[in-house]
Amino acid sequence: MNAECSSFTANRTSPWLPIWAGLCASLVGIGLARFAYTPLVSALIDAHWFSPSAVVYLGAANLAGYLIGALGGRPLAARASSTGVLRAMMVLVALSFFACAVPLSMAWFFGWRLLSGIAGGVIMVLAASAILPHVAPNRRGLASGAIFLGVGLGIAGSGSLVPFLLSFGLSQAWLGLGGVALLLTATSWFGWPQESPHAPASSSAADMRSSAGLYVLFAQYALMAAGLVAPMMFLVDYVSRGLGAGNHSGALIWTLYGVGAIVGPVVYGFLADRLGALSAIRLVLLTQAGALAVLVTVADLRLLAVVALVIGSFPPGIVPLALARVHQLVADHHQQNATWSRATVSFASFQALAGYAYSALFSASHGQYALLFSVAMGAIGLALVLDLLLVFKEIFRPSTGADVAPEA
Repeated sequence: MNAECSSFTANRTSPWLPIWAGLCASLVGIGLARFAYTPLVSALIDAHWFSPSAVVYLGAANLAGYLIGALGGRPLAARASSTGVLRAMMVLVALSFFACAVPLSMAWFFGWRLLSGIAGGVIMVLAASAILPHVAPNRRGLASGAIFLGVGLGIAGSGSLVPFLLSFGLSQAWLGLGGVALLLTATSWFGWPQESPHAPASSSAADMRSSAGLYVLFAQYALMAAGLVAPMMFLVDYVSRGLGAGNHSGALIWTLYGVGAIVGPVVYGFLADRLGALSAIRLVLLTQAGALAVLVTVADLRLLAVVALVIGSFPPGIVPLALARVHQLVADHHQQNATWSRATVSFASFQALAGYAYSALFSASHGQYALLFSVAMGAIGLALVLDLLLVFKEIFRPSTGADVAPEA
């Protein structure tokens, strides 16, 4: 903690420029690299660039790359500076967009989609850890929410930016995305803070006692990933075809989902600062379980509009919450980075597995949307159960003077 405090003391300049750099990185590496692909799917099929099955396969390449990037982010940063790696990853995403404007072959396209996913995973692991040591401790939840606001902006913005770019042609759309990514990279280039040396990693008794909390966090973060995938993949199709409300209603629901995605990171980060990460996670899990229960049982479009806002806040919003919990459980900066990397790997693994599992379940159940959303609700419910087990452990554990308070 002393290393973090000294880092903050040595950098009293406004943190907003580094936060802008982090926001741009999450917008480029995840918000655009992943979510801008969804509105391009129909255009790729209609233009006969690839078959429908190949387009789905190419979409999964980004998720696979994200897992690789989450695993490789810290080793890359150990060989070079985090700032240099982050800049390189943003440039790599921009290059991938330019490369995808020319569909030379399936392997060419897959390779660049994979690389864009790797860049996103590296950015997720490194961006916040490069910035938060330079932010006052009592504002780090809000700051991390602002950093990962880029994910929400990508979800919301892709629904309007991509159709506009497609009006000029498919290749032009890819080139336009590359131009936007390059512009964001340029505006954030000098915003990254100087890296400060930190004290060597320590292993205190308090850190050892936090291991149960860390294991619960890893499991919860994985279950959150499993819970968010079903609405992300099937909510629009459920409204459009499942309820027979049509494409216009489906598009409106997705717009509201995107609005929630913009609001989520900042609101969840604020809750982490005000309530503490653990209490905020409990509140968010309860809210999401309730929203999914409404989604399973109610067909009223007005209620589903509210549900879309709430559920949309979840995918980007849980990132600052999980990061705040890591900082709550682990004091040393290097250990925080390692722990956050493991949490990101846990999330990425279950997100990729859940995507394929939900697709298989949807096919096997002949399009039973309620079943998919019920499974998602079960994953969120299980995350709450794990949290209760941690509460019971704290209640019945013998108290010692060196115990770490549940809410730092």
